[in-house]
Amino acid sequence: MSDASAVQRISNDFLPVRPDWLARHAEPVIEPDLPIVDPHHHLMDSPGHRYLLPEFLDDAGSGHRLVASLFVECRVFYRPYGADDRRSLGETEFVNGVAAMSASGAYGPTRACAGIIGNVDLRFGDRAGPALEAHAAAAGGRFRGIRNVAAWHKDGIKATTANPPQGLLLRPDFRQGFAWLARLGLTFDAWLLHTQLGDLIDLARAFPDTTIICDHIGGPAGIGPYAGRRSDVFTEWEAAMRTLSRCPNVNVKLGGMGMHVMGFDFHMGERPVTSEVLADGWRPYVDVCLDAFGPDRAMFESNFPVDKGSCSWVVLWNAFKRLASGMSADEKRALFMGTACRVYGLDLAAQGIAV
Repeated sequence: MSDASAVQRISNDFLPVRPDWLARHAEPVIEPDLPIVDPHHHLMDSPGHRYLLPEFLDDAGSGHRLVASLFVECRVFYRPYGADDRRSLGETEFVNGVAAMSASGAYGPTRACAGIIGNVDLRFGDRAGPALEAHAAAAGGRFRGIRNVAAWHKDGIKATTANPPQGLLLRPDFRQGFAWLARLGLTFDAWLLHTQLGDLIDLARAFPDTTIICDHIGGPAGIGPYAGRRSDVFTEWEAAMRTLSRCPNVNVKLGGMGMHVMGFDFHMGERPVTSEVLADGWRPYVDVCLDAFGPDRAMFESNFPVDKGSCSWVVLWNAFKRLASGMSADEKRALFMGTACRVYGLDLAAQGIAV
């Protein structure tokens, strides 16, 4: 297979992971002793998308000091039976088993899936409350919140394998379910496109007591009608993100920029690009987020294996460390670990994790 054909998408939200291509570039790890909590990765096992604990630990053990991680839902291992508001429990049960395996220490020092962000469809309204409680009960103290993917565009841009409706965050039934999150002390991860940031701003203002995390820097699209319009999109995205940052209950994840929907072409070369090239391309977005939200409300994320279509684990975290190179030691600690632990209520010491 030629490089040109190899980079064709194998699904709506994935660039293919090409180990041979990734191996064409290697670089030393920057600041190898800096502790990292990755607040956003997935596990999955479907045709073309096998990424389970061994694959994750292969990445985690490649040089950077990953001490713990949080799993984020990706609609896997759902129960094929039972009430519709309980089927997603299968994913939480699966991930909790993986977390228990990792917590045993038998697989190395990294505590994978120390926190779980699951999925309960909040359109169930008040039925969502008992469903959320069931997830918490199944997660052995690891359940931290949920994500409902909202990414939708009138021109059919696909940023996810999910199929959310238009205006999900504004729906009365969704908001009826959303009200349960603060009552139960749970967080909400939002994945959407930059054209929908107004909906998230409205939601954050309506529920100021609910902790919200804006995934993947707010999804500035670079494909479809936005291809070749990076400057225009950036202007619109920046204005919306600065408005969103004025909601004190909202935090932002710095990552996801290796996804095809962002429109970068780093995956197109004969060889992978360096972490310096990635950092230069991503810097304008990260700088805006850091200026608007500050390190105490921002966190670097891997979004693996999705972003692995653009770069390796070592190169990704090296790029993030380059982006944070001008920060103080306290600011770096927040960006790479502290903010994630605070936002998701992750007590590393209680899980036997030394940093």
